[in-house]
Amino acid sequence: MKIVIAPDSFKDSLSAQGVADAIALGLAEVWPEAQLIKCPMADGGEGTVESILAACDGELRRTTVRGPLGVAVEAAWGWLPESHTAIIEMAEASGLQLVPVDQRDACISSTFGTGELIHAALDAGAQRVILGIGGSATNDGGAGAMQALGVKLFDAQGQPLQPGGLALAQLFRIDLSDIDPRLAEVRFDIAADVNNPLCGPHGASAIFGPQKGASPGQVQLLDHALGHFADHCANALNKDVRDEPGSGAAGGLGFAAKAFLGAQFKAGVDVVAELVGLADAVAGADLVITGEGRFDAQTLRGKTPFGVARIAQQQGVPVIVIAGTLGEGYQQLYAHGIDAAFALASGPMTLAQACADAPQLLRERATDIARVWRLAARKD
Repeated sequence: MKIVIAPDSFKDSLSAQGVADAIALGLAEVWPEAQLIKCPMADGGEGTVESILAACDGELRRTTVRGPLGVAVEAAWGWLPESHTAIIEMAEASGLQLVPVDQRDACISSTFGTGELIHAALDAGAQRVILGIGGSATNDGGAGAMQALGVKLFDAQGQPLQPGGLALAQLFRIDLSDIDPRLAEVRFDIAADVNNPLCGPHGASAIFGPQKGASPGQVQLLDHALGHFADHCANALNKDVRDEPGSGAAGGLGFAAKAFLGAQFKAGVDVVAELVGLADAVAGADLVITGEGRFDAQTLRGKTPFGVARIAQQQGVPVIVIAGTLGEGYQQLYAHGIDAAFALASGPMTLAQACADAPQLLRERATDIARVWRLAARKD
């Protein structure tokens, strides 16, 4: 019996590795002889660095950078020395979790720190940078990150622009003369599950601005400012990527990555699956177990269980999901390679209790699944 355990993290509860460990313990109670292969996963957001490093035996590095509101933060990033690959989660430097709710301000938050992480990767000798761009606190079109990498932005008076998306409305000139020349020699892969354009009703400001502190009036101002920035970028770079899918990701960091870095967009789960060797692990397996904190219709947008199921389906391997909760529309995933889904809770409990008890609950659900599976096998 070969079982692949490939879950995402359970937010505010367990890392992907912790989830995989708990599931493995539960399965081993019923199948002590089974070959259990743990492949902690992620989809480009929180936990991406940890999952890749766990599978690839990489190094965790830390760099002090400028946070989204200018306060210094220590950001972790991953390094794979054999392939000279850096794995960066922009949320480590420019993430929403770094800003208290009452201080969130989409007008002034900046991706400068993310650019500093990219600079650190260049200093390490990176030939490839994998940039996960989920969970941002920013709406600056990636301008801050590009400034950290040598792009200069000036207003009509020749003064450098202030940080943040709103200041982009005052942009008068872009100077590329000091952009880091090493960028041209590096392959950039963006790991994301967002396909929004930069501007408009489905753009970065309209869809994601409110959760970052933008009022309805500020959303309109920010959308205009990002459009103004895109106009100048199109003139300076002789290309316009504002309407390409993913340009609105991370408050427009996707736009800057495409425009200035020539980044290629991939589903985050596909990037992680490639690096951890998930397809090879699934080959010849009898069962795959995956999971995430909340399993619902949004999982179809490229989250971990969807990506894992797609790989398993190609090899005819059944997939079971264990989730913190089963949300609205989760049944839609049954048409996309998911064979069954189970929630953690065994009875009424608070979210705090479920998070605290997640290791034991995961172990119990895994044991239950194994017992049912074994019973079905006997009948066959």
